[in-house]
Amino acid sequence: MTQLTPRPLDGITVISLEHAIAAPFCTRQLADLGARVVKVERPGTGDFARGYDQRVDGLASHFVWTNRSKESLTLDLKQDAAGGILEALLAKADVLVQNLAPGAAARMGLSFEALQARFPRLIVCDISGYGEGGPYEKKKAYDLLIQSEGGFLSVTGGPGEDEMAKAGCSIADIAAGMYAYTGILSALMLREKTGVGSRIDVTMLESLVEWMGYPMYYAYNGAPPPARAGASHATIYPYGPFPTGGGGTVMLGLQNEREWALFCEKVLLDPSLATDERFSANFKRSENREALRQIIVDGFAALSVEEVVERLENAQIANARVNDMQGVWDHPQLKARDRWREVDSPSGKLPSLLPPGHNTAFTPRMDGVPGLGQHTGGILSELGFSAQEQARLGAAGVV
Repeated sequence: MTQLTPRPLDGITVISLEHAIAAPFCTRQLADLGARVVKVERPGTGDFARGYDQRVDGLASHFVWTNRSKESLTLDLKQDAAGGILEALLAKADVLVQNLAPGAAARMGLSFEALQARFPRLIVCDISGYGEGGPYEKKKAYDLLIQSEGGFLSVTGGPGEDEMAKAGCSIADIAAGMYAYTGILSALMLREKTGVGSRIDVTMLESLVEWMGYPMYYAYNGAPPPARAGASHATIYPYGPFPTGGGGTVMLGLQNEREWALFCEKVLLDPSLATDERFSANFKRSENREALRQIIVDGFAALSVEEVVERLENAQIANARVNDMQGVWDHPQLKARDRWREVDSPSGKLPSLLPPGHNTAFTPRMDGVPGLGQHTGGILSELGFSAQEQARLGAAGVV
């Protein structure tokens, strides 16, 4: 495919009043599909995620991940002069995305109801922690707090009372960003049928609770919830990480009795274990997991990771290496499928993973990570502001 190949969202313009992760992750994916995304940032500081760390050649890891292929416009929305600029942008936009503090967008006249009269085709996507109404409407919502409120922490981590663990990535933000992204796509499709825009109301809490469906239903009607089992499965065993000789770790998973028999015969080299009364059904293996774990650990102790994986593969038992981040950067499957590209950034070229879900009809957009305000001049010129007017706006701190 060439760069001239049409993308699904070519011609769609998105204005985003965004910070942190949920909204930027949503809009980056829209940009992947060809949308023009104008990221409105505070002059001088910008999206506060720019300052989270300096791990990527001086840039913040979160920011690099969620902001490629966007245009950065600095605009102080608290100044009156900014209102006209934003109004001009929205007049040409298809979508407005915002994850400002609760109520902030409405106070600036950016609620869907206020905008619809002037821009009837505009789609508005509001992303928040808890949503409008209810006792939590104005409560601050960060990813870890939503993991807690949404029950994720109660089923994640080790079995002890003080061993709960958060996810190692921002799953509540990611969940909200994904539902915002798909919601916007569906709203664009709906607009083709109705001719008018609509509002999408996405909350981090509802997004994560949807993902908690299995443990919620497992604990239906007051039943005990799944026990915290670390990296092991709470109810299927053996299903989790096991150490090997040399300090390595292998993740393996058994799903049925046929696989259990093959595991005993071809991996542990002890077919008699398959009919051991302690382990002859999954619920028994789960109840006696400590005894079974010791047998497996002893069986793997003299084997390297490679040798254990070879036995598991020969027995057709599902398995995985427990990779660290360098192992993911170097993953042979990602390399074999040519999933890495380079994108520009203020710090030079950076590796970037192609969006999941390869479509043979088009090439995803993979443009650079913007510097703060990098596109302000170009956007203002496009809106008709002269060089002198831009200079005055800059001097006044509006841009």
